[in-house]
Amino acid sequence: MKTIIRLGVCLFVVSSASLANTQTDAAKTEFKAASEEFDKAALPGPRHIPLFDEATLELPAGDKFVPASAAARLMRSMGQTVDDKKLVGMIVPDEENAKWVAIVTFIKDGYVRDDDAQHWKADDMLRRISENTDQSNASRKAHGFAELKVLGWAEAPTYDAATHRLVWGAVVKRKADPDDAAHRAVNYQTVALGRDGHLELTLASSLSSFAADKSIANALLEDIDYVPGKRYADFDKFTDRVAEYGLAALVVGVAAKKLGLIAVLLAFLAKFTKLGVAISLVVAAVTRRFSKRKVASSGAKGRQEPH
Repeated sequence: MKTIIRLGVCLFVVSSASLANTQTDAAKTEFKAASEEFDKAALPGPRHIPLFDEATLELPAGDKFVPASAAARLMRSMGQTVDDKKLVGMIVPDEENAKWVAIVTFIKDGYVRDDDAQHWKADDMLRRISENTDQSNASRKAHGFAELKVLGWAEAPTYDAATHRLVWGAVVKRKADPDDAAHRAVNYQTVALGRDGHLELTLASSLSSFAADKSIANALLEDIDYVPGKRYADFDKFTDRVAEYGLAALVVGVAAKKLGLIAVLLAFLAKFTKLGVAISLVVAAVTRRFSKRKVASSGAKGRQEPH
Protein backbone atom coordinates (compact mmCIF):
# COMPACT_ATOMS: atom_id res chain seq x y z
CA MET A 1 0.00 0.00 0.00
CA LYS A 2 3.03 2.28 0.26
CA THR A 3 2.77 2.76 -3.51
CA ILE A 4 -0.71 4.22 -3.16
CA ILE A 5 0.37 6.61 -0.43
CA ARG A 6 3.32 7.80 -2.52
CA LEU A 7 0.98 8.26 -5.48
CA GLY A 8 -1.43 10.19 -3.30
CA VAL A 9 1.32 12.46 -1.97
CA CYS A 10 2.41 13.27 -5.52
CA LEU A 11 -1.13 14.00 -6.66
CA PHE A 12 -1.78 16.10 -3.57
CA VAL A 13 1.25 18.24 -4.36
CA VAL A 14 0.30 18.57 -8.03
CA SER A 15 -3.33 19.41 -7.29
CA SER A 16 -2.30 22.08 -4.82
CA ALA A 17 0.18 23.54 -7.27
CA SER A 18 -2.40 23.67 -10.04
CA LEU A 19 -4.63 25.76 -7.77
CA ALA A 20 -1.69 28.03 -6.91
CA ASN A 21 -2.38 27.51 -3.21
CA THR A 22 0.13 26.92 -0.43
CA GLN A 23 -0.46 23.65 1.37
CA THR A 24 -1.69 24.43 4.86
CA ASP A 25 -0.83 22.39 7.91
CA ALA A 26 -4.52 21.43 8.16
CA ALA A 27 -4.54 20.13 4.58
CA LYS A 28 -1.40 18.08 5.17
CA THR A 29 -2.82 16.66 8.38
CA GLU A 30 -6.08 15.70 6.67
CA PHE A 31 -4.26 14.02 3.80
CA LYS A 32 -2.16 11.97 6.23
CA ALA A 33 -5.25 10.94 8.19
CA ALA A 34 -7.16 10.10 5.01
CA SER A 35 -4.25 7.99 3.76
CA GLU A 36 -4.11 6.04 6.99
CA GLU A 37 -7.87 5.41 6.93
CA PHE A 38 -7.60 4.35 3.30
CA ASP A 39 -4.92 1.81 4.17
CA LYS A 40 -6.80 0.39 7.16
CA ALA A 41 -10.08 0.09 5.22
CA ALA A 42 -8.56 -1.85 2.31
CA LEU A 43 -9.99 -5.36 1.92
CA PRO A 44 -7.60 -7.90 0.36
CA GLY A 45 -8.62 -10.29 -2.40
CA PRO A 46 -9.68 -12.84 -3.35
CA ARG A 47 -13.09 -11.48 -2.45
CA HIS A 48 -16.59 -11.15 -3.90
CA ILE A 49 -17.43 -7.42 -4.06
CA PRO A 50 -20.97 -6.12 -4.63
CA LEU A 51 -21.29 -2.92 -6.67
CA PHE A 52 -24.27 -1.49 -4.82
CA ASP A 53 -27.17 -3.90 -5.54
CA GLU A 54 -26.51 -3.77 -9.28
CA ALA A 55 -23.44 -5.79 -10.18
CA THR A 56 -20.50 -7.69 -8.74
CA LEU A 57 -16.78 -8.10 -9.19
CA GLU A 58 -14.49 -10.91 -8.17
CA LEU A 59 -11.49 -9.25 -6.56
CA PRO A 60 -8.37 -11.36 -7.16
CA ALA A 61 -5.54 -12.06 -4.76
CA GLY A 62 -2.98 -9.30 -5.05
CA ASP A 63 -5.56 -6.50 -5.23
CA LYS A 64 -7.43 -4.63 -2.49
CA PHE A 65 -10.84 -2.98 -2.43
CA VAL A 66 -11.34 0.25 -0.49
CA PRO A 67 -14.97 1.08 0.42
CA ALA A 68 -16.51 4.37 -0.66
CA SER A 69 -16.16 6.29 2.61
CA ALA A 70 -12.40 5.90 2.91
CA ALA A 71 -11.90 6.27 -0.84
CA ALA A 72 -13.90 9.50 -0.96
CA ARG A 73 -11.99 10.98 1.96
CA LEU A 74 -8.65 10.35 0.28
CA MET A 75 -9.85 11.77 -3.05
CA ARG A 76 -11.17 14.91 -1.36
CA SER A 77 -7.91 15.34 0.50
CA MET A 78 -6.24 15.51 -2.92
CA GLY A 79 -8.64 18.21 -4.13
CA GLN A 80 -10.96 15.98 -6.13
CA THR A 81 -14.74 16.36 -6.25
CA VAL A 82 -16.64 13.23 -5.20
CA ASP A 83 -20.30 12.29 -5.67
CA ASP A 84 -21.07 10.03 -2.72
CA LYS A 85 -24.25 8.72 -4.36
CA LYS A 86 -22.25 7.30 -7.27
CA LEU A 87 -18.97 6.21 -5.73
CA VAL A 88 -18.76 2.49 -4.92
CA GLY A 89 -15.10 2.36 -3.92
CA MET A 90 -11.57 1.99 -5.22
CA ILE A 91 -9.36 -0.88 -6.36
CA VAL A 92 -5.65 -0.70 -5.58
CA PRO A 93 -2.80 -3.13 -6.25
CA ASP A 94 -0.99 -4.64 -3.29
CA GLU A 95 2.35 -4.35 -5.06
CA GLU A 96 5.25 -2.09 -4.18
CA ASN A 97 5.90 -0.91 -7.73
CA ALA A 98 2.40 -1.09 -9.24
CA LYS A 99 1.39 1.82 -11.47
CA TRP A 100 -2.40 1.99 -11.38
CA VAL A 101 -5.41 2.79 -9.23
CA ALA A 102 -9.11 2.33 -9.98
CA ILE A 103 -12.29 4.22 -9.09
CA VAL A 104 -15.65 2.42 -9.20
CA THR A 105 -18.91 4.32 -9.74
CA PHE A 106 -22.48 3.55 -10.77
CA ILE A 107 -24.77 6.10 -12.47
CA LYS A 108 -28.40 5.30 -11.66
CA ASP A 109 -30.09 7.43 -14.33
CA GLY A 110 -32.23 4.63 -15.73
CA TYR A 111 -32.18 2.41 -18.80
CA VAL A 112 -30.16 4.00 -21.64
CA ARG A 113 -31.66 3.33 -25.06
CA ASP A 114 -29.06 2.15 -27.55
CA ASP A 115 -31.01 2.51 -30.80
CA ASP A 116 -29.05 5.59 -31.89
CA ALA A 117 -25.70 3.78 -31.94
CA GLN A 118 -26.00 2.78 -35.59
CA HIS A 119 -26.74 6.35 -36.64
CA TRP A 120 -24.18 8.43 -34.78
CA LYS A 121 -21.36 10.25 -36.51
CA ALA A 122 -18.06 10.17 -34.66
CA ASP A 123 -16.85 13.46 -36.15
CA ASP A 124 -19.97 15.28 -34.96
CA MET A 125 -19.60 13.80 -31.48
CA LEU A 126 -15.96 14.87 -31.31
CA ARG A 127 -16.90 18.39 -32.37
CA ARG A 128 -19.50 18.60 -29.59
CA ILE A 129 -17.02 17.30 -27.01
CA SER A 130 -14.50 19.89 -28.17
CA GLU A 131 -17.09 22.69 -27.99
CA ASN A 132 -18.18 21.64 -24.50
CA THR A 133 -14.56 21.55 -23.39
CA ASP A 134 -13.94 25.04 -24.77
CA GLN A 135 -17.01 26.33 -22.94
CA SER A 136 -15.81 24.78 -19.69
CA ASN A 137 -12.35 26.31 -19.95
CA ALA A 138 -13.47 29.64 -18.50
CA SER A 139 -14.64 27.88 -15.35
CA ARG A 140 -11.46 25.80 -15.18
CA LYS A 141 -9.31 28.92 -15.46
CA ALA A 142 -11.39 30.77 -12.84
CA HIS A 143 -10.84 27.91 -10.39
CA GLY A 144 -7.13 27.70 -11.06
CA PHE A 145 -7.15 24.61 -13.28
CA ALA A 146 -5.46 24.30 -16.66
CA GLU A 147 -7.48 24.96 -19.79
CA LEU A 148 -7.80 21.92 -22.06
CA LYS A 149 -7.92 21.25 -25.79
CA VAL A 150 -9.39 18.15 -27.46
CA LEU A 151 -7.17 17.05 -30.34
CA GLY A 152 -9.04 14.06 -31.76
CA TRP A 153 -10.03 10.46 -31.20
CA ALA A 154 -7.57 7.97 -29.79
CA GLU A 155 -10.39 5.51 -30.43
CA ALA A 156 -13.72 6.51 -31.97
CA PRO A 157 -16.85 5.45 -30.06
CA THR A 158 -17.91 1.86 -30.66
CA TYR A 159 -20.86 -0.01 -29.18
CA ASP A 160 -21.23 -3.77 -28.84
CA ALA A 161 -24.97 -4.46 -29.00
CA ALA A 162 -24.49 -8.05 -27.87
CA THR A 163 -22.79 -7.15 -24.58
CA HIS A 164 -24.26 -3.62 -24.23
CA ARG A 165 -20.83 -2.12 -23.73
CA LEU A 166 -19.47 1.14 -25.07
CA VAL A 167 -15.88 2.39 -25.41
CA TRP A 168 -14.17 5.49 -26.72
CA GLY A 169 -11.02 7.54 -26.19
CA ALA A 170 -10.27 11.23 -26.76
CA VAL A 171 -6.79 12.75 -27.07
CA VAL A 172 -6.38 15.82 -24.88
CA LYS A 173 -3.70 18.30 -23.89
CA ARG A 174 -3.43 21.38 -21.75
CA LYS A 175 -3.76 24.48 -23.97
CA ALA A 176 -0.61 26.06 -22.58
CA ASP A 177 1.56 23.00 -23.28
CA PRO A 178 3.46 22.30 -26.50
CA ASP A 179 1.55 20.19 -29.00
CA ASP A 180 3.76 17.12 -28.94
CA ALA A 181 3.42 13.49 -27.89
CA ALA A 182 4.98 14.11 -24.49
CA HIS A 183 2.16 16.46 -23.51
CA ARG A 184 -0.78 14.50 -24.90
CA ALA A 185 -3.03 12.34 -22.79
CA VAL A 186 -5.97 10.05 -23.49
CA ASN A 187 -9.29 10.00 -21.68
CA TYR A 188 -10.39 6.39 -22.27
CA GLN A 189 -13.96 5.72 -21.25
CA THR A 190 -15.73 2.37 -21.02
CA VAL A 191 -19.38 1.89 -20.09
CA ALA A 192 -21.39 -1.20 -19.18
CA LEU A 193 -25.16 -0.68 -19.51
CA GLY A 194 -27.63 -2.18 -17.07
CA ARG A 195 -31.34 -2.09 -16.35
CA ASP A 196 -31.22 0.78 -13.84
CA GLY A 197 -28.26 2.73 -15.17
CA HIS A 198 -24.67 2.20 -16.19
CA LEU A 199 -21.21 1.53 -14.80
CA GLU A 200 -18.50 3.87 -16.01
CA LEU A 201 -14.83 2.96 -16.32
CA THR A 202 -12.53 5.90 -17.01
CA LEU A 203 -8.84 5.54 -17.71
CA ALA A 204 -6.62 8.61 -17.91
CA SER A 205 -3.38 7.68 -19.61
CA SER A 206 -0.45 9.26 -21.37
CA LEU A 207 -0.74 8.88 -25.14
CA SER A 208 2.47 6.88 -25.26
CA SER A 209 1.13 4.20 -22.90
CA PHE A 210 -2.46 4.20 -24.13
CA ALA A 211 -2.22 1.07 -26.27
CA ALA A 212 -1.16 -1.00 -23.27
CA ASP A 213 -3.33 0.74 -20.70
CA LYS A 214 -6.58 0.40 -22.62
CA SER A 215 -6.28 -3.39 -22.58
CA ILE A 216 -6.45 -3.22 -18.80
CA ALA A 217 -9.64 -1.16 -18.87
CA ASN A 218 -11.15 -3.49 -21.47
CA ALA A 219 -10.33 -6.54 -19.34
CA LEU A 220 -12.08 -4.92 -16.41
CA LEU A 221 -15.12 -4.14 -18.56
CA GLU A 222 -15.36 -7.78 -19.60
CA ASP A 223 -15.29 -8.87 -15.98
CA ILE A 224 -18.30 -6.86 -14.81
CA ASP A 225 -21.34 -9.00 -14.03
CA TYR A 226 -24.75 -7.47 -13.46
CA VAL A 227 -26.80 -9.50 -11.02
CA PRO A 228 -29.91 -11.32 -12.29
CA GLY A 229 -32.77 -8.88 -12.64
CA LYS A 230 -30.45 -5.90 -13.15
CA ARG A 231 -29.10 -6.79 -16.58
CA TYR A 232 -29.82 -4.72 -19.65
CA ALA A 233 -31.98 -7.50 -21.04
CA ASP A 234 -34.15 -7.44 -17.88
CA PHE A 235 -35.61 -4.03 -18.77
CA ASP A 236 -39.40 -3.78 -18.45
CA LYS A 237 -40.78 -1.03 -20.68
CA PHE A 238 -43.97 -0.84 -18.62
CA THR A 239 -42.40 -0.21 -15.22
CA ASP A 240 -38.77 0.87 -15.56
CA ARG A 241 -37.31 4.34 -15.70
CA VAL A 242 -35.71 5.36 -18.99
CA ALA A 243 -32.75 7.77 -19.02
CA GLU A 244 -33.33 11.15 -20.63
CA TYR A 245 -30.41 10.60 -22.99
CA GLY A 246 -29.25 7.99 -25.48
CA LEU A 247 -25.78 6.60 -26.15
CA ALA A 248 -24.54 9.50 -28.28
CA ALA A 249 -25.50 12.05 -25.63
CA LEU A 250 -23.97 9.83 -22.96
CA VAL A 251 -20.61 9.88 -24.77
CA VAL A 252 -20.60 13.65 -25.13
CA GLY A 253 -21.87 14.32 -21.62
CA VAL A 254 -19.54 11.93 -19.82
CA ALA A 255 -16.53 13.22 -21.77
CA ALA A 256 -17.29 16.80 -20.76
CA LYS A 257 -17.37 15.81 -17.07
CA LYS A 258 -14.29 13.60 -17.07
CA LEU A 259 -11.76 15.48 -19.20
CA GLY A 260 -10.93 17.96 -16.46
CA LEU A 261 -8.98 15.41 -14.45
CA ILE A 262 -6.63 14.88 -17.40
CA ALA A 263 -4.90 18.11 -16.38
CA VAL A 264 -3.86 16.59 -13.07
CA LEU A 265 -2.46 13.54 -14.84
CA LEU A 266 -0.48 15.64 -17.28
CA ALA A 267 1.03 17.72 -14.51
CA PHE A 268 1.85 14.56 -12.60
CA LEU A 269 3.55 12.89 -15.56
CA ALA A 270 5.48 16.02 -16.47
CA LYS A 271 6.81 16.32 -12.92
CA PHE A 272 7.86 12.72 -12.40
CA THR A 273 8.81 11.37 -15.85
CA LYS A 274 12.34 12.71 -15.31
CA LEU A 275 12.61 10.38 -12.34
CA GLY A 276 11.74 7.41 -14.49
CA VAL A 277 8.28 7.01 -12.97
CA ALA A 278 5.67 6.04 -15.59
CA ILE A 279 2.32 6.11 -13.83
CA SER A 280 -1.15 6.06 -15.39
CA LEU A 281 -3.95 7.44 -13.25
CA VAL A 282 -7.44 6.04 -13.62
CA VAL A 283 -10.05 8.64 -12.68
CA ALA A 284 -13.94 9.11 -12.24
CA ALA A 285 -16.19 6.20 -13.01
CA VAL A 286 -15.04 2.41 -12.75
CA THR A 287 -11.54 1.67 -13.97
CA ARG A 288 -8.57 -0.46 -14.20
CA ARG A 289 -8.32 -4.15 -14.00
CA PHE A 290 -9.60 -6.54 -11.40
CA SER A 291 -9.71 -9.47 -13.81
CA LYS A 292 -11.38 -12.64 -12.65
CA ARG A 293 -8.24 -14.51 -13.60
CA LYS A 294 -10.18 -16.95 -15.74
CA VAL A 295 -9.09 -20.56 -15.65
CA ALA A 296 -7.44 -21.72 -18.86
CA SER A 297 -7.82 -25.22 -20.21
CA SER A 298 -4.34 -26.03 -18.96
CA GLY A 299 -5.05 -24.82 -15.43
CA ALA A 300 -5.56 -21.66 -13.44
CA LYS A 301 -3.83 -18.63 -14.86
CA GLY A 302 -1.49 -16.60 -12.74
CA ARG A 303 -1.82 -12.89 -12.09
CA GLN A 304 -1.45 -10.98 -15.35
CA GLU A 305 0.58 -7.81 -15.56
CA PRO A 306 -0.09 -4.94 -18.00
CA HIS A 307 1.47 -5.49 -21.38
